[in-house]
Amino acid sequence: MMENLEVITSLAERITGNVEKVILGKRHEVRMTLIALLCEGHLLIEDVPGVGKTMLARAIARSIGCSFRRIQFTPDMLPSDVTGVSMFNQKTREFEFRPGPIMAQIVLADEINRATPKTQSALLEAMEERQITVDGVTYPMESPFLVLATQNPIEYEGTFPLPEAQIDRFMMRVSLGYPAPADEMNILESQRRRHPIQDIGQVVSGVELLAAQSAVREVYADTLIKEYIVELANATRHHPDVYLGVSPRGSLALYKAARAYAALQERDYVIPDDVKALLEATFAHRLIISPSARIKNVEAQVVVEQVAGSVPVPGTRVKAREQS
Repeated sequence: MMENLEVITSLAERITGNVEKVILGKRHEVRMTLIALLCEGHLLIEDVPGVGKTMLARAIARSIGCSFRRIQFTPDMLPSDVTGVSMFNQKTREFEFRPGPIMAQIVLADEINRATPKTQSALLEAMEERQITVDGVTYPMESPFLVLATQNPIEYEGTFPLPEAQIDRFMMRVSLGYPAPADEMNILESQRRRHPIQDIGQVVSGVELLAAQSAVREVYADTLIKEYIVELANATRHHPDVYLGVSPRGSLALYKAARAYAALQERDYVIPDDVKALLEATFAHRLIISPSARIKNVEAQVVVEQVAGSVPVPGTRVKAREQS
């Protein structure tokens, strides 16, 4: 297992160091992005304009030896602009599939909430089943496959809220926030002549990433930890301020993310603190607050904190490790 941890930590250090040449002072957010990458989960980066959402996604893509495509979502986009279309070839007298930008290993869905729900739905099958269906023919996605989506939660004009089914397919949601004054000074200095994104290159191969993803699945999670995750999810479903609680997909996202988080801490087992550290990132965006609670300005983050405080934290026990 120590060899597996070395594979994960080595990859994490190289990607983090590379991305931090562009994204300054946001080590925690970069590591959260890395957790989603290690778990083969999709990531929603939500924040105000100009804090580096798109740049984070581009830096991650440049660091990995995988195919990368960017989709700039707009209100006039059609689903075929995302998935691709079958075109009739006059020479062969047959239809040929011309793949869309979703047929890449790392896809940046920029300003995803600017597309109509019809176009957003084109991502549903790809994100969950790792395949797309066009004109009755199914095309599998190449592994690894990751969607990094950005959206601005402040601007409402010309945007469409993400449907619950779409939001639930994002393993985690992170926010970058404004940089500290010292980091902002470093940003100004680093871009005096050219943008540092131009100088970063690939530091990890696709094969190495697949090996690290496989190693994460070997991290041990005790039955008590799994019960703790289920109890946390169940608590959101019975919270008085919640209209729609966390789905089983959300529980699975927390379970997977906790194992990756433990590996990044150089542990081959999960502890309750790993689960609590990822609770907001995996649960908050999945909660739908009831109308009566919204009137009182109750936020999902507050509900998550209340749930974390109400569910008893499991103790530790000595036990032979079972297959997790």
